[in-house]
Amino acid sequence: MKRFGGLWESICSLENIELAHRRARKGKAHYTEVMMVDGDTEKYYLMIRKMLIEKSFINSPYVVMMRTDGLKEREIWKLPYFPDRIIHHCIVNILEPIWTRGFIRDTYSSLPGRGVHDGVKRLRRALTSVDETKYCLKLDVRKFYRSIDHSVLKSLLRRKIKDPDVLWLLDLIINSAPGVPIGNYSSQYFANLYLSDFDHWIKETLRVRYYFRYCDDLVLLAGEKEEVHRLRIDINRYLSERLKLDIKKNWQVFPVDARGIDFLGYRFFHGFTLVRKSIVQRFKEKVKTSELKSLAAYNGWFIWADTYNLRRMYGWV
Repeated sequence: MKRFGGLWESICSLENIELAHRRARKGKAHYTEVMMVDGDTEKYYLMIRKMLIEKSFINSPYVVMMRTDGLKEREIWKLPYFPDRIIHHCIVNILEPIWTRGFIRDTYSSLPGRGVHDGVKRLRRALTSVDETKYCLKLDVRKFYRSIDHSVLKSLLRRKIKDPDVLWLLDLIINSAPGVPIGNYSSQYFANLYLSDFDHWIKETLRVRYYFRYCDDLVLLAGEKEEVHRLRIDINRYLSERLKLDIKKNWQVFPVDARGIDFLGYRFFHGFTLVRKSIVQRFKEKVKTSELKSLAAYNGWFIWADTYNLRRMYGWV
């Protein structure tokens, strides 16, 4: 496996810091901290470069808050915009191409060009092979982000990166919180990297043709019920022994057409796709309150499923 060095100057360059600020500020131009940096970009770019070059950067304290995401309540760890969030973008700008080129095709979370609807298209295409996709194994990892082991993650990072200055910065961020905190821009890449070898093991050692992952939400399809049960046992052992992770106890093995695959906000069957009931319910609640801006976004969800009658009801077809 190729290891990359000579990356530090690219991360610390003023051009990269400027790009990081532009990307980090998207949708946040009205934030006080963003306006502060916008008011004197040269000053703040030079301050960030100095912090990195001299290794005087120290991870800022987090503000921890709870946020409801659908039916789940998540703990969000938030860092200041300056310098932390800009620095996280500095890292990802340079390392993202190195990391993502090693990911399997069917992982979708937080990857450019591989969002929810890319996953929808590929899962629907897989389900056209009816005999090979009769049964589904669906599972996710218990407290995934918080359970990521620092020593394992650092070891995985060192399989790709050999630049000691870059590793110093990555280690500093990793050591700043238990697991990897939801809210850090870098965390979504750490999470994908943590499961990347596992993904390749599923595809290349277990030779599972139909495997899809969104963060820690996993879907595997096969033609025989016994096969997916064997896969679950093997997966549980790998995650526990190599990555120090546990599968949630709510794992499921079921015939696809009996229940449908609840994944990416949809329910997939052979031959048709439905939008998850909770999403339709939220849409109908917004209709009652006339939140017109929100309604348009729902049409983007509905066009990927068999929702002709619903869309016609609201004048979208």
